[in-house]
Amino acid sequence: MLSQIFKAYDVRATYPDKLNESAAWKIGVATGRYLGAHAEDVGAPAGAMADTVLVSRDMRPSSPSLAAALIEGIRASGMNVVDLGMCDTPFIYFAVNYLGAAGGVQVTASHNPVQYNGFKISKTLARPVGAETGLKEIQAEAEKVGERGTLPLKGSLHERDLWGEYREHVLKFLTTPSRAIKVFVDSSNGMGGKFVPRIFSGQNNLQIIPLNFEITGKFVHEPNPLVAENMIPTQEGVRNSKADFGVCFDGDADRCILTDEKGQIIGCDHLTALLADYFLRKSPGTTIVYDLRSSKVVEETVRTLGGVPHKSRVGHVFMKAELRKSKGAFGGELSGHFYYRDNFFADSGAITFAAVLSVLGQSNKPISELIAPYRKYPQSGEINFRAEDKAGVMAALQAKYEKFADIDHLDGVTVDAWSRDAARGGWWFNVRASNTEPLLRLNAEAKTAAKLEAILAEITPMLGHRDTGGH
Repeated sequence: MLSQIFKAYDVRATYPDKLNESAAWKIGVATGRYLGAHAEDVGAPAGAMADTVLVSRDMRPSSPSLAAALIEGIRASGMNVVDLGMCDTPFIYFAVNYLGAAGGVQVTASHNPVQYNGFKISKTLARPVGAETGLKEIQAEAEKVGERGTLPLKGSLHERDLWGEYREHVLKFLTTPSRAIKVFVDSSNGMGGKFVPRIFSGQNNLQIIPLNFEITGKFVHEPNPLVAENMIPTQEGVRNSKADFGVCFDGDADRCILTDEKGQIIGCDHLTALLADYFLRKSPGTTIVYDLRSSKVVEETVRTLGGVPHKSRVGHVFMKAELRKSKGAFGGELSGHFYYRDNFFADSGAITFAAVLSVLGQSNKPISELIAPYRKYPQSGEINFRAEDKAGVMAALQAKYEKFADIDHLDGVTVDAWSRDAARGGWWFNVRASNTEPLLRLNAEAKTAAKLEAILAEITPMLGHRDTGGH
């Protein structure tokens, strides 16, 4: 049963049929034991709260009872618990570092529909616990734990309000706009509806037009801004209110997608390039980490500005690890996660909001003009294909192109002929396998629309049947 709810990066499933309070208690015991055993890992702070796990939750109806069962399990493991209450996921990343805790757990299912819930687990310094960084060990331990209530409560429980400290931390990333900025914000009935007013209300030269800020335990639309239809309210709201830009947050507000003042969605790689410019001016020569699916314009921008471009595997576990390893100032991922050295190498929707406000507020140009130089090359976007023999397809792609293109296997297979001769070059693509489905995910880019069309026509027949069911 537990094997069905442990994923690559977190615990997530429908409630209560697959994830319920009994499972939460077992996972709490296992998580407490794991975090306690790793609290003194190299690089952790000299441990004011090395015997303490922080717990927080989102606004889903099932979150309070799951959090209570999880907390009970953690205390049964012998670890103390500090309950932070209802907040966005990046809040707990801040709190783990601010308090020097052994780790933290956010009860959330992020962008999934309301019938889902789950746990995002972090260890010391808010380093993510994924399948390759401890989650498999937690699963194995949880499967050995008995039924709820069979262990005594050894650890203590306290509540803590850190909103003042969190607000102060986020606002370090905000340069007060030198001109009036109007922003349309769709919080998707999620945690953006809590942090946006608490952190950004009353800021000079900033007007926020809110949509779906009500925390009701229901979603007016799916809280996933990567799905185009969920961005329509933001696009329409920006145009109708004549806002300077729009932003839509996902359920737990660690991700956001932006639109320009015309309502056009801004690609996250193009936003990465814009923010790379901003952070390289603040930290000359720094490393910028980017998702390997990103436009070539990201690498080109970073090099032109004297920075060090660093390509990463897809996924927040890998992005955070690469940013920490390189000590880079900033990183961006196509999923809407953006990462910051001065935020403990973690991602934050709130800080991304502050950074964009800082860039736009110091410019006399609309955001569409700031982004325009980065909308340079035609892109396919991510296209899914049904393929049973995923490894075989990727091997065939390598065999077909390895004589005249660069090949790497950082994540799936990347075929790069960007710098090759004019006749055969000027394009690249990446194909990677889904962790959970018989799907291959294609991303391609070329210097011209004609080249993109040609390479897609050449490779898509090799990939299987196009999947129209989304991510």
